Amino acid sequence: MVELIVTEKPKSAQRIAEALAEGKPLKKKEKGVFYYEVTRGKNDIIVGCAVGHLFGIAEKEKKGMKYPSFDVEWKPLYEVDKGGAFSKKYYDALKALSKRADAVTIACDLDLEGEVIGLNVLRFICRRKDGRRMKFSTLTKPDLVRAYENASPSIEWGLAHAGETRHELDWYYGINLSRALTSSIKSAGMFKILSIGRVQGPALKIVVEREKEIAAFKSEPFWQLELHGRVKSGILVALHEADKFWKRDEVDAVYRKTKGKDGKVSSIKRQEFEQLPPHPFDLTTLQTEAYRCFGLNPKTTLSIAQELYTSGFISYPRTSSQQLPDSIGYESILKQLQKNQSYEKLCAELLNKKLSPNNGKKTDPAHPAIFPTGTHPMKLNEVSQKVYDLVARRFMATFAGSALRETVTIGIDVEGEQFLAAGTRTKVEGWHRFYGPYARMKEVELPEVKSNEFVTQESLDILDKETKPPARFTPASIIKELEKRNLGTKATRADVVDTLFQRGYVSDKAIKATDLGVEIVETLEKYVPEVVDEELTRHFELEMEDIRESRKKGGDVLEEAKVVLTKILGSFKKKEKDVGAELFEATKSSEIKENTVGKCVKCSGTLMIKRGKFGRFVACSNYPECSVTFKLPSNGMVKTTANACEQCSHPKILIIKKRKKPQETCINPDCETKVTPEARKQISEGENKPCAKCGEGKMVLRKSVYGSFLGCNKFPKCRNIMKLS
Repeated sequence: MVELIVTEKPKSAQRIAEALAEGKPLKKKEKGVFYYEVTRGKNDIIVGCAVGHLFGIAEKEKKGMKYPSFDVEWKPLYEVDKGGAFSKKYYDALKALSKRADAVTIACDLDLEGEVIGLNVLRFICRRKDGRRMKFSTLTKPDLVRAYENASPSIEWGLAHAGETRHELDWYYGINLSRALTSSIKSAGMFKILSIGRVQGPALKIVVEREKEIAAFKSEPFWQLELHGRVKSGILVALHEADKFWKRDEVDAVYRKTKGKDGKVSSIKRQEFEQLPPHPFDLTTLQTEAYRCFGLNPKTTLSIAQELYTSGFISYPRTSSQQLPDSIGYESILKQLQKNQSYEKLCAELLNKKLSPNNGKKTDPAHPAIFPTGTHPMKLNEVSQKVYDLVARRFMATFAGSALRETVTIGIDVEGEQFLAAGTRTKVEGWHRFYGPYARMKEVELPEVKSNEFVTQESLDILDKETKPPARFTPASIIKELEKRNLGTKATRADVVDTLFQRGYVSDKAIKATDLGVEIVETLEKYVPEVVDEELTRHFELEMEDIRESRKKGGDVLEEAKVVLTKILGSFKKKEKDVGAELFEATKSSEIKENTVGKCVKCSGTLMIKRGKFGRFVACSNYPECSVTFKLPSNGMVKTTANACEQCSHPKILIIKKRKKPQETCINPDCETKVTPEARKQISEGENKPCAKCGEGKMVLRKSVYGSFLGCNKFPKCRNIMKLS
């Protein structure tokens, strides 16, 4: 018998083949895709792979921009998405391999997406109604062997139906609402693709509401009275017990009464409190901690965690569980971690005690909390190493003892007025030691004092302060907020937020709704409030869970969604021109703002980002009277800034490229800051010299927004360049 095992990604196929092989797996190629042949007992096994989704949802008959549209079907991804062309060879390879197989086993990730991938491969490629299912949370050999030997006879149909329904539901919402928005703005005389989705709408509304709270907030002044007093063992910094004075005359009265007067220690209060170890990581807490500790956005954290999982270093990251079951083998993992010099002593200490993690309440029916497998990672890049270390230390910290902290409050009496100095220190480190640099606790240790001890006044200051508006969301806190409101899933929330950025609806690290984002929400609330209604979105999220638990059928949920959307879109269509007029003004204003680089240095015009036959460039708004232009990079994202170059006064732009740190640079290629003395020397030595690559051309000085460089004058035939210091 020949068995085909289908995995979600190529790396997973390799790890499963290596785990199941009774020797070394044979690596072969089919249609340009690697697969593996394995012998296990009497079974011949073929391990093939998908590359994520091989199928996507498409209309059965294309309707252009007409809406509503609900007549859809699953089609190969390479047929429905230009960006999915790469998937065809994986489709063809699995089709060829399935013809050799007597049985099919699905070994995709055990979640909604993985089950849909497996279901589509089974029914559309393998032409089967069902298949065996391997279930695992790590890609380690023991877990994979166990998953194979205990594979269930059927796929997880609850997951599959819920995942399939979610895809269709999101398509219904995304395509129809986006067509409605785009059609409306087209009716106002502008062609611009606008989009909104089932979760995007409510998520954007949350950001916009916070933006309005901030705009409406009125700061109120208040004052604090701060005393610096000297005692025998040091300085005490204390605030008046009133903390905030809301009337200036009141703080002034206390200030006059106590200024220059010494005091005495009137009270000493000590309070110890226990800090329990942290709960194990679920995906959301991993993302928020990685943001707090390293500034990583949630999407990047998930990508790194997924790579660590497929490499066998950590367990499956897309989990909502904060619980580590006994079955993962605490002792075995710690013994493996102990081989890592950084964790050796910490693991030895844990192995000498009874192991019981401080589990949280959140659970996941498919996977435990995130944990390190114990396999020592080699050759990780700096960022991946940080995320791995965070996971490993969090795992160890959950088994450690509680930390003991002490808060000390010292009362100081000055002319009958009470001032309070407060400090907190760690008395017993407990789990802090295991969590290492990520346990950032504020330590404020006060000097030792005795009751009635004399306090000499060093200074007394009135601090002018004002109340602050609510903080803007960060990429991590918005993910947490979406989870709290049950909007989206653990695996999709980061993508939802990322899409809002891509659409230009939000911006900046402290997430700010753009003018366009605010206008989109206000317009939708005015004409079709259901689109941004989180109650409706949450309702369908709960129905997804009902499908998963076989309490509802996907078809019934989709029929309900069709009724709801038909009503929403019917109402929208009646007001399409009004919606379009408002969106037109907002879009026009937003585009002008986004493309304004700064003042022209030669005339009274404004430098704007333009798009021409050869790509983006900066030009003066007074063209053709003013012919000032500047080149822009052909790739990456370009953002305008409010900054000007200190050297030449030209505006600065921000260039953002994948996997590179954003670079703020002056648009002037002739700016003195772009040519260092070392670079001038290189230019004089290398200019007009023969090209070392082609031998035909000469090296000439070229300039770009990034600075000067030497390049072959035979470009584009020869692309040789020489970077300057």
